[in-house]
Amino acid sequence: MYKVFVGDKPIILTTKVEQEIDFKNYLLDTVNIGKVIKELNTTSLKEVRLIHKNEEKLLKKFLKKLPNVIAGGGKVYNEKKDILFIYRNDKWDLPKGKVEGNETIERTAIREVSEETGVGGLEITKPLETTYHIFKRNGRHKIKITYWFEMKTSFNGNLYAQEEEGITKVEWLNPNQAKKALENSYANIKLLV
Repeated sequence: MYKVFVGDKPIILTTKVEQEIDFKNYLLDTVNIGKVIKELNTTSLKEVRLIHKNEEKLLKKFLKKLPNVIAGGGKVYNEKKDILFIYRNDKWDLPKGKVEGNETIERTAIREVSEETGVGGLEITKPLETTYHIFKRNGRHKIKITYWFEMKTSFNGNLYAQEEEGITKVEWLNPNQAKKALENSYANIKLLV
């Protein structure tokens, strides 16, 4: 099973057909993805489930439905175990961004975290869950595939919000502050934190 978010509502990719209650089932092979996105954005549906019989082909078939944007990002801890958050588009988020050229996804994640926050000395400690969400740019829907990494740093210098990327704040949040920030964040980020 995979979850692909449209805003905070999931499209669930699954092999199981269940009775529809507050969701709708569609066959992955024949679904009109534009219609599904519109339904999630304009109705009270809680989710949409796209069904395919072959578990191994679920994600691959879905990702062919829209252009893909590959990104890397980080859930960064400092020595006090605070988590690095950014504030963009009136929501708390984790730093991430698109792959440039032929850089590795790990290099992308470190570069983007550093560019968006000013934090240096980043070291990847382990890969985290990959997230998927649908967004609209220039009138076209795309799927952003974000590869996340847990990182650590002993950096204690000044934080810099990359304003040209729409980031207005960068902060280290302790566990209680992070919990509060997640009340105004994205479903994908809540899964990671």
